[in-house]
Amino acid sequence: MALPWRHCWRWASGSTRTSLLETICCFNGGSATSLLRGTGTATGSGNEGLSSRTVHTTSLGNSILTRHKSRFLYPTPKPCYCKKIHSDAKLEDPFTLAQKDLNHLYDDIKKELFVSKSELKSICDYYFDGKGKAFRPMIVVLMARACNSHSSRDGDLLPGQRSIAMISEMIHTASLVHDDVIDGSDKRRGKTTINEVWGERKAILAGDFILSAASVALARIGNNTVVSVLSQVTEDLVRGEFMQLGSKENEKERFKHYLDKTFKKTASLIANSCKAVSILVNSDPEVHEIAFQYGRNVGIAFQLVDDVLDFTACASQLGKPSATDLKLGLATGPVLFACQQFPELQGMIMRRFSSSGDVARAWQYVQESEGVDQTNYLAQHYCQEAIRQISLLRPSLERDALIRLTQMVLTRDK
Repeated sequence: MALPWRHCWRWASGSTRTSLLETICCFNGGSATSLLRGTGTATGSGNEGLSSRTVHTTSLGNSILTRHKSRFLYPTPKPCYCKKIHSDAKLEDPFTLAQKDLNHLYDDIKKELFVSKSELKSICDYYFDGKGKAFRPMIVVLMARACNSHSSRDGDLLPGQRSIAMISEMIHTASLVHDDVIDGSDKRRGKTTINEVWGERKAILAGDFILSAASVALARIGNNTVVSVLSQVTEDLVRGEFMQLGSKENEKERFKHYLDKTFKKTASLIANSCKAVSILVNSDPEVHEIAFQYGRNVGIAFQLVDDVLDFTACASQLGKPSATDLKLGLATGPVLFACQQFPELQGMIMRRFSSSGDVARAWQYVQESEGVDQTNYLAQHYCQEAIRQISLLRPSLERDALIRLTQMVLTRDK
């Protein structure tokens, strides 16, 4: 049965020169051709519940009205409505489907963080108030059930898989606590940050404690491969933070640096958590890779959209001040794409927007450029690849919910 008409972007064809997306997506062992092969189609795995999908890719346009034409810039997208066919009448809502498994998530985390010292407990429980999106645990739970169904098991979670969902939220929250200290942030999830309430020293110690409790829970799973996979996340988080402190002068290297950093700081946790739950139920390396690649692509798309929202959403939607990245000296996707049209951004990027008026001018350049549209388009391609990967699993409600999740990632507003 056909799904309702779905808004997407169809791109005008133009020149056939190599695109910027093709030059920047070859990072972290990935291949640009897995995302882009010119105008063509990407096909699922036969009759697995997802029909052949047309992926509208693009070559360079030759009619862009910009201040500075760039050989790397994509044409302006033209909206159209493409009918997407699926064997089910309706794709399941991911949050609804995972809700039963996540009902006691924050209570379980608080049990892991139990300490007799009241102040430390208050600090550690501060962000585990049940008001977060639980985006990462939700993906992990759905991936676990999808892999269980693919492996001809019933859909129920294994205890170790449930633990990995909990651990993913603990690692993520610990990283947020440390990030807020590094960035000097005063708002997180619509509330005052831990470092503002209790001070930086206690915030750092609280983040360390949450991470150590996650490590203890991970060790209890008793699977050395899973421990190794999730340990990689901590290394990636640290390396990604160091990468964020620097930049590259060369244009292509700068975008590769940005995407590599995005994987390490955001997508690695999702990708490796998905891989970990697949390892517990299936010994096939191909299944592990499917789970990893779905998490990797959704994670990168999620962060790309997050970077767009820093320019398009208001502070009340985000739960934190807008234009935060520019104020921190960070050149994200919208800025890097805008630099193609406004070379004046080059100097600002290299000095990390530290001169008087840099932030305001950079903001204005992004608003006048196609940087936001180009970044959204890049996120769309990562979601298409995520759909291609997850469609290799056998049909299940959870697999289809993971497909729908990619649409939600692209359309979220906070």
